[in-house]
Amino acid sequence: MAFPSVAARVRPRPRSEAGARVKLGRQARREELAFYAFISLWIVGFLLFDAGPIVASFLVSLTNWSLLGDPTWVGGGNYQRMLDDAVFFKALRNTFYYGVGSVGLGVVTSFLLALLLNQSVRGIALFRTIFYLPAVVSGIAVAILWTNILHPDYGLLNAGLARLGIDGPGWLKSPDWSMPGLILMSLWGVGGAMVIYLAGLQSVPQHLYEAAALDGAGAWRKFRDVTIPMMSPVIFYNVVVGFITSLQGFVLILIMTDGGPANSTLVLGLYLYRNAFTFFDLGYASAIAWVLLVVIMAITALQFVAARYWVYYEADQGR
Repeated sequence: MAFPSVAARVRPRPRSEAGARVKLGRQARREELAFYAFISLWIVGFLLFDAGPIVASFLVSLTNWSLLGDPTWVGGGNYQRMLDDAVFFKALRNTFYYGVGSVGLGVVTSFLLALLLNQSVRGIALFRTIFYLPAVVSGIAVAILWTNILHPDYGLLNAGLARLGIDGPGWLKSPDWSMPGLILMSLWGVGGAMVIYLAGLQSVPQHLYEAAALDGAGAWRKFRDVTIPMMSPVIFYNVVVGFITSLQGFVLILIMTDGGPANSTLVLGLYLYRNAFTFFDLGYASAIAWVLLVVIMAITALQFVAARYWVYYEADQGR
């Protein structure tokens, strides 16, 4: 027995030729009421815990509020203040730096891992588990672990480089190497994207590879002309989600560097936190939050526009 989809249930009720609504049966009315009953909890939760704070934060961004006193209306004063705030622009540049670096490196690494783990070899399930496990480790533990790995004096990474005769950099203690160190640390969580790529690789039709082989395509041509186009929607998804996540980076950076040295790792999320809970300037912090939201939305919109030129959807063929 085929059940109607949710979309079919919530679309406007059909009308007769005279324009009057067709009367629903008893079972259809019960299903409609059940649908609204189930989504009502989500709607109430969204209005109370999401929509309300979102609207409140925008109103706070238009005030000068130190939390200890009453808010004073300043209109767009906080946004005007950003234009003269050199630290804000440095945090904005660092945010883009971290976002592009971590997403670019993470997408390539997780995709290559998925290709390696998409092989039929003995013990492959164990290898997949090993590479995925770091993605579920607590963020605080990851921060402490990588702080010790990247320590310039006794860190594991510099110790390994010393064995090769290479004098390791200062990493988190150096303004020039602190951000590359954080980007390197971001590879710890590539297991989540790797699993998504792995699922996508296993859904690529094998007959496409067989057809390519009959046409004389080698391994590289199969990868370029079959694997990449068929995986482009999955790559696009991971790029979009990766940018949204990385541009909001905060906890690990706070614990590992606290924005230092010399604000070289200060990102917008951390600058927002400082203004809100260190300087108690909630109005300016809320304004930064809204700018960060606009930046994320703009980058996401640009990615969707660019996706028209490189993302391949098989279902769109023939339209």
